[in-house]
Amino acid sequence: MATFFGEVVVAPSRAGVDDEEEAREETPEDREIRRELEKKREIDILWTLKSGASAGSSADEPFACSKFIVAIGRNAAAFLSSFILDSVRWEVVGVVKLWNEWGRTSSTTNVLPTDSFCLFYRLISDPTVLLCQCSCYVAEDQQFQWLEKVFGCMQKEGLQVTVLSTCPLADYKTQESTLTLPSPFLKALKTEEFKEQVCCPLLEQPNIVRDLPAA
Repeated sequence: MATFFGEVVVAPSRAGVDDEEEAREETPEDREIRRELEKKREIDILWTLKSGASAGSSADEPFACSKFIVAIGRNAAAFLSSFILDSVRWEVVGVVKLWNEWGRTSSTTNVLPTDSFCLFYRLISDPTVLLCQCSCYVAEDQQFQWLEKVFGCMQKEGLQVTVLSTCPLADYKTQESTLTLPSPFLKALKTEEFKEQVCCPLLEQPNIVRDLPAA
């Protein structure tokens, strides 16, 4: 039982463990299967930043980026499609290829709204502004790899990152009745480094952000 709010408590397991199974060492076949599974779960990022030619899974040198907007989840990705990307001012410059138990993407940029995809766009008038539409599920063990490979290609100095994501209204914790809340509504979280004015109210405690947006 937790003694204070926020304490991490490990619940005891009722599942029985066979002594022989617990003592069994990993066989060469098990190690090979694990290596193949880890290899299959690796994330590849294919950039097309050099005159339309593929630059491989990573850029040769970190490229300049002043603003990076990431839309995570189908609703946030659809918002970008409807209100920002619906013009000729953007060009596709990259794609993420990944696989996990909940979905997979491909290296193609010709996707349908029903597909799971993760695409990068660049503003033609200002190549330092990038967008990312990520409608696919990124598993917990893939999130650090996703961040490492994406941000490893960008210059960090002066970079402003904006993350858009959604969650069900039922997950929102408030003392008000959720029936009186406008739907949808917008809340924000920010770091200490963000000095500009926030465009909406800040998210109240004890609400939290999960998964890739939190990462």
